[in-house]
Amino acid sequence: MFDLKGRTAVITGGGSGIGRATAVLFAKQGAVSHVIDLNEVQAVAVVEEIKQAGGQAQYHICDVSDYPQVEKVLNTIGTINILVNNAGIAHVGKADNTSEEDFDRVFKINVKGVYNFLHTALPMMVKNGGGVVLNLSSIGAVVGISDRFAYSMSKGAVQAMTLSVARDYIHDNIRCNCICPARVHTPFVDGFIAKNYPGQEKEIFEKLSKSQPIGRMGTTDEIATLILYLCSDEASFITGCDYHIDGGFIKLNN
Repeated sequence: MFDLKGRTAVITGGGSGIGRATAVLFAKQGAVSHVIDLNEVQAVAVVEEIKQAGGQAQYHICDVSDYPQVEKVLNTIGTINILVNNAGIAHVGKADNTSEEDFDRVFKINVKGVYNFLHTALPMMVKNGGGVVLNLSSIGAVVGISDRFAYSMSKGAVQAMTLSVARDYIHDNIRCNCICPARVHTPFVDGFIAKNYPGQEKEIFEKLSKSQPIGRMGTTDEIATLILYLCSDEASFITGCDYHIDGGFIKLNN
């Protein structure tokens, strides 16, 4: 089950966190993982890890918000069977204290970055007879999260784009779904807490962990496993869906 042999997979933000776990798992299942990231050190490390385990992978340094870079990278890759739009940034703030500069930055990476890859990859998938797109949304697109105005906006857009792509390309043998994780323990989360809550790291980590009814954050491997399922032939009847992988956050947090 979940065999990806012969598939070419593109994973944005593949150098760390959920993207890294996804690239490693896809390669383990037989895909050629193309790691897209701005951080060359991290991207190289992931590719080396995959190759040492006997898998196939390449890395590409790319700013997802820059369309010419995206177009160049995807044209270099050529055939694309699976696209995972994972790259993204977070932001703390309400509508009245989120600066225009911060709002634009979140939009450029989290929304335009997804658009850039969809705009370029979808025609390639159509030409090749089909494919699978998996977008990373968030529980912030589904429920109100305090002080996450710009971030929630961006993830709501990702969810809407997912539905549009699923509808528009259903007859081109292209499936498109998104997942909505709650808090997942990644190096990004550790850095985010350190930056925004200096001196309170342990307290904030504990607080965020316990905000999930299950009592902890998710792991990157748990998220990658769901992504693998949705991108595999075993999920061939699933499109236009958003999957909550949240430790009970949405339904049980009352």
